[in-house]
Amino acid sequence: MESIIRFATNPEIMVAALVSIAVFATVLTLLPSTGGPSLKSRMKSVALERDELRARQKARLAAEAERNRGKSLRRQDTSGVRRIVERLDLRRALADEKTAAQLRNAGFRSESAMTRFLFLRFVLPFLFAGLVFVWIYFGGGLASQPTLFKVIACIFGAYAGFYAPVLYVSNAATKRKKSIQLAWPDALDLMLICVESGMSAEAAFRRVADEIGSQSVALAEELVLTMAELSFLPERRQAYENLALRTGLDTVKSVTQALIQAERYGTPIGAALRVMAEESREHRMNEAEKKAAALPPKLTVPMILFFLPVLFVVIMGPAIMSLTAAGIM
Repeated sequence: MESIIRFATNPEIMVAALVSIAVFATVLTLLPSTGGPSLKSRMKSVALERDELRARQKARLAAEAERNRGKSLRRQDTSGVRRIVERLDLRRALADEKTAAQLRNAGFRSESAMTRFLFLRFVLPFLFAGLVFVWIYFGGGLASQPTLFKVIACIFGAYAGFYAPVLYVSNAATKRKKSIQLAWPDALDLMLICVESGMSAEAAFRRVADEIGSQSVALAEELVLTMAELSFLPERRQAYENLALRTGLDTVKSVTQALIQAERYGTPIGAALRVMAEESREHRMNEAEKKAAALPPKLTVPMILFFLPVLFVVIMGPAIMSLTAAGIM
């Protein structure tokens, strides 16, 4: 007992015991923070990261809008343009469902695009007619022509200004449809791979949009918009129908109808996508063969006008020069 008391009252032993207790208490205190974040801290970090991503996305969109300002119909219209369009009721006079569909197919989906389109159709005839008038009466154009011909030229300028926005939108829609048409079979193959690997439709659309963007920016934009509509629209069918309306392509419409039927009746989406991918590839091959078959008739006139005269000169030129040198001709 005396040895135990002497051992317990030893200063060195007491210091070692106190140090051990302090180290053990420190380890117990720091163990929750070193063992991994709690659920609350993880949720807080996720929320902070989401806010950062949202801020970066808003900054990127703002930078793109500032960079593209003044380059297309996508920019926001001013209050003066909107007021003119509403006061003159240009929407009823110049726009219909076909015009709205054409703008959607060209990629101009906002309300400001329609307003600016109507404003340009109203203003450009006066502008073009004024330019023709200045060119004729102040620039010396058509000086030898009668007055009636000059008036017809001004009317033709106004007519050209009236249809210039329509031609621009039609050309943009044609280029956009061609870009989507060429990249659509590859997009279906990628979507089929994503769906069969276990992804949902929204995740598949997002993944395909990321991969297909290098081939067709227009198709990637439409897929991202469809993914967003699948997330917030009350009916998924409406999102697929909107995709078909925005693109205006029969191949896209057939695929969206197949997706709607697959979700309605519970059939596998992968099987429908496989069949539609094969049909889209066959359609693209048929279009290429059609263009190749139409090439010989298109080359007939250029060959007659440009190739054959040169060929005749090359073949008959030396013979004519020889005959001329010999004095026969």
